[in-house]
Amino acid sequence: MRFFKTYLLPRILMYFLVIVVGVTIVFIIPRLLPIDPIQQMIGQITSTGAYLDPKTLDYMIETLKELYGLKGTLWEQYWGFWRRLLKGDFGPSYYQFPVPVISLIRQSLPWTLGLLLTTTVVSWILGNVLGALGGYFPQKSWAKILDVISMVIRPMPYYVLALSLLLLFAYLIPIFPLGGGFLIGGRISFDLRSILILLKHAFLPAMSLILIGVFLWFQAMKLVVQSVKNEDFVSYARLGGLSQSKIVSRYVMRNAMLPQITGLALSLGQIFSGALITEIVFSYPGLGTLLYNAIFTGDYNLLMGIMTMSIFVITTSILVIDLLYPIFDPRVRYR
Repeated sequence: MRFFKTYLLPRILMYFLVIVVGVTIVFIIPRLLPIDPIQQMIGQITSTGAYLDPKTLDYMIETLKELYGLKGTLWEQYWGFWRRLLKGDFGPSYYQFPVPVISLIRQSLPWTLGLLLTTTVVSWILGNVLGALGGYFPQKSWAKILDVISMVIRPMPYYVLALSLLLLFAYLIPIFPLGGGFLIGGRISFDLRSILILLKHAFLPAMSLILIGVFLWFQAMKLVVQSVKNEDFVSYARLGGLSQSKIVSRYVMRNAMLPQITGLALSLGQIFSGALITEIVFSYPGLGTLLYNAIFTGDYNLLMGIMTMSIFVITTSILVIDLLYPIFDPRVRYR
């Protein structure tokens, strides 16, 4: 009962508060854009030479306002947005009218989660393992080499690294495709050929994300380990005659991982922001590309749908890691 009151309940309340605040901001931001999707659509229709009499035009505007949730006062639009949100209805997309927004998100979300979530976890594991070993054995030649590589790659802007890999391995040495997630016009199936094609298209965007991520975690973990290995309990373990492998795995790395787990939860919040640049550079068919098209066309419904979905996925991931944290840190369980 004490755990529920002091640990679980505050985090669940904070979870719902973050969602409410985030969704409210998502509702407000598109309405600050200078683009009016209704007038833009009417302008496109009239630019083709089509004639609309005033009654038809007024009826069309009212219908479009209803479809895009822009009918009524701002307060009425806000509550209408929440009612539709609870039903999983974001309305139709503007630039792919009349396809529902939820259908577009359902098509693009697996691509983004498959690429960004996988690379985040892989880079976190590799970076922390290499950082722990490099911090405990800084005199080793391989640790010094990794240090030099990290000092070159880590400060490099992501888009520079991504474009460099694209030019090198897709243009100069055409090993991998220039972009896309699959063959143009191809149909994805669960066979070996389709899986290999998917992996080939995902290799360059995944490699660019992993390279940046690995050396980010490597540097952070190395600094933590260099501090932890001088603690008294580590010195006592050495005096007790424990092997180096046990000291590193059970004492140094286990204690140094605690802030890194918190860092993993925070890095999950960067998944969708990283998707935008990655998917545009590599023409990857995920939420980043969809978000770019939504911003460019002023698609209110699609913008709010993508950002709302991002808020739910990110806050839920952070909540799950936060609730699992007592498993890794006995001090939290004790309190």
